[in-house]
Amino acid sequence: MSTTTAAEDAPSARRSEGEDLTLRERIAANPRPALTWGAVFALLVALEFGALASGLIVLTRTAVVGITAVIQVALETLRVPFEALGLEPVVGIVNDVLGVWETSQGRFPVTSEAGDISRDTVEKIAESKRHDAPKTFSLLWVQYQLSDFLFGLQRFSESIPTLLNREVIPNQGYRTGPAGPWENTFLGLEPAAAWAVRATLVYVYAFLTMFWVFKAYNVYREHYRVADWTPRDDVIDRLRGHRWGQFGFVIVFMFVTMAIFAPTLGPTTAEANIESTYQNEVQYFDSETGQVEEVFVGQANAGAKSKGQGDQNVGPLSYDDYGRYHPFGTDVNGQDLFTFMVAGSRISLFVGLIAIGLSAFIAATLSLLSAYYKGLVDLATVIAADSVIALPQFLILIMVSVAFQGHWLSRVYSGGMLIALVFGLSGWPFLWRAVRGPSFQVAEEEWIDAAKSFGQRVPVTMRKHMLPYILGYLLVYGSMSLGGIIIATSALSFLGNGLGINPPTPEWGRAIAAGRNYVSTQSWHIATIPGVMIVLVVTAFNALGDGIRDAIDPESEGAEGGGAAAGGGG
Repeated sequence: MSTTTAAEDAPSARRSEGEDLTLRERIAANPRPALTWGAVFALLVALEFGALASGLIVLTRTAVVGITAVIQVALETLRVPFEALGLEPVVGIVNDVLGVWETSQGRFPVTSEAGDISRDTVEKIAESKRHDAPKTFSLLWVQYQLSDFLFGLQRFSESIPTLLNREVIPNQGYRTGPAGPWENTFLGLEPAAAWAVRATLVYVYAFLTMFWVFKAYNVYREHYRVADWTPRDDVIDRLRGHRWGQFGFVIVFMFVTMAIFAPTLGPTTAEANIESTYQNEVQYFDSETGQVEEVFVGQANAGAKSKGQGDQNVGPLSYDDYGRYHPFGTDVNGQDLFTFMVAGSRISLFVGLIAIGLSAFIAATLSLLSAYYKGLVDLATVIAADSVIALPQFLILIMVSVAFQGHWLSRVYSGGMLIALVFGLSGWPFLWRAVRGPSFQVAEEEWIDAAKSFGQRVPVTMRKHMLPYILGYLLVYGSMSLGGIIIATSALSFLGNGLGINPPTPEWGRAIAAGRNYVSTQSWHIATIPGVMIVLVVTAFNALGDGIRDAIDPESEGAEGGGAAAGGGG
């Protein structure tokens, strides 16, 4: 009995002794748990370091382009009234910042696809009579330099061997005879089996990494945290018992994994099968000649189209005449549908995250400002939000698509960046309404008054004492809004005609549009599978939002809780 009591009191005694120590000092006093966790995590990262580094660099490049785009749109908007007022010096400064040159051939912005400087534009500028060299240190010149540097790092990262690399576990091969063994596949397996091995390993690796990242909190709580209990423990415990939220989390995690590992998960790559079909070849055994032949991927796709008539169909879990395995079948162009879907998941996630990130930033900033200063600041914010909500979002998208036709923004992810910015700049009022109530609530707390009396700077007060209180609400409503953005992006791509994501970049809505006439035929899979995946992913984001809401605020469960949360209470 006494032994048990002593064992139970030991952690509390250690916590009491470490109350005056920093986290670094506590880890130094008991390094084994942290070192064990860190060693395993380092091993997991090392196995896929090249792919993970490449993904982070892509996100960084996207952020650079996005920030540049927002600044450029704002400056170009301000330039119009300056030109109308005849303020040529101000217009000149804006042009210098934007990197716009007035030449004998007209005005040229130094941009191209993905925000890179157009070499043709540079040549035009160099040949003009008024300028013999492009100006440096403009906004877009800086963007180009950063993008070029990051692109080089990305290519280097992609060259680093990884465990789940396509070359390590290849699935594309050919038979050496009518019933001969497979060549160029992993361990001589059939392409279907080799692909299944690689796809399974991807998700095993992803879930194992997720589990180990979550374990870090348990290590911290058991060995290094001073307090025996914090409110965060109850939030995590409630989320662990929320089955609907867990369902949403698993599906969302699988969707994110699909987007991150898209080049690895597909039985082929989007570049080879969709974008550059006549720059890549495929080998296959020709039963007529009795030899292994080579054919362009574009020619092979032409012979593997799913048209819903006769033998013009390559359904799910089947091979085409060229020995290529298609988990989801092929589409009307003969392209692998699974590769199209995994590549399209990147676009959906990219548009959603950029839009929600921008909306959340604007909503959080304005809600904190209006809650802190109140009065005219709050009134101006309310008027601005109501004005934005009054504008039909669909009409804004049409107008922006026409206005920015030919602009470099319309070519970033084939229009994905432009759509993300429109959703972000027009969707913030909905998030702002969700967090306005909690912002006013925390602004009335005693510790905010104490911070004011102490003379703490306003940005510090907002960041340290107000922002953490509303982050949960942003996370809940942001996750729910993300599903709506995925549906809207797919709907725009479904409509086509310059809206949504333009070909050849894969997008789920365009797959549905291509296969809608074949739903009742043997080629049902073309539209049905993308439609089911959209419903599943959107439902999962809503379920995850419900789970987070109920975990943060236990009184929000059920119908009454939904109303309370929406009102900003709790």
